[in-house]
Amino acid sequence: MEGTPSRPRLCVYRSLNHIYAQVIDDTRGHTLVAASTLDPETRAQVDGKTKAGQAELVGAAIAKKALSQGIDEVAFDRGGYKYHGRVKALAEAARQSGLKF
Repeated sequence: MEGTPSRPRLCVYRSLNHIYAQVIDDTRGHTLVAASTLDPETRAQVDGKTKAGQAELVGAAIAKKALSQGIDEVAFDRGGYKYHGRVKALAEAARQSGLKF
């Protein structure tokens, strides 16, 4: 799966404690926007939420950042993870916030 300038790749990585999302243009090799549970604006909202709730915050944040950059359609790369739990929560939150994939 590769991202193009017209449809960049939304890549998800989850660790034991955090979740990360990047929108990548693979033709240039550049990360266009990124969000994670470690971002200062997201970190303040994460306390007391479940991991799925944290993933929803990151999904909404990545969609907001992508839409502000003029990116409204992406290719979803789940990174080999099952479409379940945190990955699914992130994807659904990004869709509800306006990203198309």
